[in-house]
Amino acid sequence: MASGPPAPRPGTPLPSGGEGGENGAMPASVLGPRSSGLLLHPTSLPGPFGVGDLGPAALAFVDALARARQGWWQLLPLGPTGYGDSPYQCFSAFAGNPLLVSPELLVEDGLLAPADLPASPRPEGRVEFEEVIPEKTRLLQRAFERFQAGAAPALRPELEAFGRCEAAWLDDFALFMALKAAHGGVPWTRWEPALVSRRPPALAAARAHLAPAIEAQRFAQFLFFRQWQALQVHARSRGVRLIGDAPIFVAHDSADVWAQAHLFRLLPDGRPAVVAGVPPDYFSATGQLWGNPLYDWEAMGATGHAWWIERLRAVHRLFDLVRLDHFIGFHRSWEVPGGAATAEGGTFRLGPGAALFDAALRSLGELPIIAEDLGLATPEVEALRLRYGFPGMRVLQFAFAGGVEKRFLPHRHERNTVVYTGTHDNDTTRGWFAGAGHDGRARLERYLGQPCRDETVSWQLLQLAWSSVADLAVAPVQDVLSLGRGARLNVPGEPTGNWRWRLRPGQLGEPLLDRLAELTETFERCPPAVAG
Repeated sequence: MASGPPAPRPGTPLPSGGEGGENGAMPASVLGPRSSGLLLHPTSLPGPFGVGDLGPAALAFVDALARARQGWWQLLPLGPTGYGDSPYQCFSAFAGNPLLVSPELLVEDGLLAPADLPASPRPEGRVEFEEVIPEKTRLLQRAFERFQAGAAPALRPELEAFGRCEAAWLDDFALFMALKAAHGGVPWTRWEPALVSRRPPALAAARAHLAPAIEAQRFAQFLFFRQWQALQVHARSRGVRLIGDAPIFVAHDSADVWAQAHLFRLLPDGRPAVVAGVPPDYFSATGQLWGNPLYDWEAMGATGHAWWIERLRAVHRLFDLVRLDHFIGFHRSWEVPGGAATAEGGTFRLGPGAALFDAALRSLGELPIIAEDLGLATPEVEALRLRYGFPGMRVLQFAFAGGVEKRFLPHRHERNTVVYTGTHDNDTTRGWFAGAGHDGRARLERYLGQPCRDETVSWQLLQLAWSSVADLAVAPVQDVLSLGRGARLNVPGEPTGNWRWRLRPGQLGEPLLDRLAELTETFERCPPAVAG
């Protein structure tokens, strides 16, 4: 459960202000000694239920990482997904995704009987969310009914403790999800006005009327965090640390915005006055229109940034290190009028900057954060990152694209950096190379001093990343497998069809793991041995 003991943190506490540590030194890196890891979201794991989860396949993936001498597993946000099944558009910044709850572990707990499971496993392959979500929802409801009928009584004290520890977000989230289901899934701005504005009599009546559905939501969250904690313990035992992902913005149709509307820039009817995005960049010629409501940073500051502090506290209980997505937005955000068709007509607005991170450091003592500083990283953004010693990111695919900043080239990397062959937003390296054109291919071959072919380029970029001076090197699993663009996870700007790729059973076999281990040993990125 999230209320359990936090996982060990890398690095040391950071200073709470100033341009560096004692005597002007920079804060210690949270990355620790040279290391490496793989990027894979749990939904991409294999398994019999149509979508990856936190069960046996997740434990086996940790074992595979350990065999390959990898010290890190990087994941995407773990929240309950909404529009487009995107982990970056969640119904809560604090809750877990019930879709990731393992039915096999529920059988072990006595919450499901083997007969409750589907008679035959779903075919392995891409995630068909429209089919998987109803099936997983049915299994979770069956587990709740069995629990209510007296199954697994030993879990009752744990559930009660979880409810007490997580009440700050859990109560509003469970009510929000129950109301959303009762209203046919429509956004909260289309509910009755008394519920939209959260009038106490309307909320009290909803809690009474929807009590069973609310309890089912709370129970599903308990199961998620209980299984996640077991995965944390297993990873720790194998010497594998976990990297999470915290999007800077939250979805408009979320418990966060509904319950804390005063912290967001909304119209009187609850719709966003302005929405988030990014200006045109290497991902999209018209920019990216994310559609998330923007924070009212003045209102946030009046509370001492309490909401953000609690969010960082929660996410750091789940992970050893957190990638803070769109770090640039803490200096300034691309603000687009609500209802705009593209992000091209936006303007920049200043964010909270150091005030937020200083407040977080005073409350939390340390901030194990990777700053996702891709995009237009101005000198002010770089100064903010360096002030706290947050490692930045370098993506090798960008190093060989025409007109991209030279900071991505390996010989320009710095130690306190995370280097990636590509991220979840990029094509696979093999897919990127296939579309790089003559000039892009020539730049890469000139840099490597050797020819590249479709079947070799993924491992050539892996070697570039692992040989970099950057303290941490990460690659998507698809690059280890040398997969083409059919294995791409996300295409920014495309609202549908993303997040569906999955590993096949046995696809990441021992020969590949041993090859990755050899590369990791060669470039001195192996984690320390685990005692016991």
